[in-house]
Amino acid sequence: MLRDSATDSLHGAPAGFKHDAFVHGSDEEFVLRAAAFVREGLAAGEKTVAVLPPERIAVMRDALDRPASDELTVVDATVAGGNPARLVPFWRAILEQHAGRPVRGLIEAAYPGRRAAEYDEVLLHEALSDIAFAADRSFRLVCAYEASVGIDPTATHSGRSDLGALADKTFRTALADVPDRAERWEFGADELGQVRQWVGGQASSHGVSRDRLEDLALALHEICTNSIRFGGGRGALAVWIADGALICDVTDRGRIDNLLVGRVLPPLDGLGGRGVWLANQLCDLVQLRSGDDFTQVRLRTGLR
Repeated sequence: MLRDSATDSLHGAPAGFKHDAFVHGSDEEFVLRAAAFVREGLAAGEKTVAVLPPERIAVMRDALDRPASDELTVVDATVAGGNPARLVPFWRAILEQHAGRPVRGLIEAAYPGRRAAEYDEVLLHEALSDIAFAADRSFRLVCAYEASVGIDPTATHSGRSDLGALADKTFRTALADVPDRAERWEFGADELGQVRQWVGGQASSHGVSRDRLEDLALALHEICTNSIRFGGGRGALAVWIADGALICDVTDRGRIDNLLVGRVLPPLDGLGGRGVWLANQLCDLVQLRSGDDFTQVRLRTGLR
């Protein structure tokens, strides 16, 4: 299955960004689709970027029958997109670096082995991409999906006029319930220091490294500060261990309107948004949802 159609105009932005997808059942099928797409871009003189998991990078390198080119950049998807919220700024940086030139991207973000929450964030990212890049007429992106992952990409790629509504619905729906075993803490401005110390003790006791502990402490401080500033002055924190990671879930009674919060670097003089951006850079996974009377941010940090 290969989707190949330009997007309609979204939120008043001109149509142009092409966001397609294909499903492959084997390395041979992947090469048939992906290598042809890459060769086509290189032959046209386009800046071509492939963001793939390591095993797919090896297959792609073997398949390309031409020497390495400055026009082809190959990036490890587990690094660039381990947290899918980093992918919009990744592609934005590529587009700005090659402003005025066509850019062709190939990516396998929903690579096998991800956790369910990570697949959820990949799908949200896919829907948000058509909002983030709607005005980028010279950008074409093709997403590869291995059949064994069990995801049908037709819901989140070009040819649909309701991607903005789909992204909004997902963003406005709360995440799965916090488990009963989680430890909980309510906080206000006076408790921020205690919260940081408490979570630091939890993380350290479960083997989180010093560097990762410092990253988590900074990210959590930013998110909790946002709750105090924008969420009614107080928030609730839940902490638990799952699948080899420490999970911190912060909720408050605020509302975020910007679906791309944390995916677009806010201006230095802007109010809000920088805390979520920073958390996305520091944590293995960040999930953010916000409805009429709640905002929920869930941070994941691996124990090792």
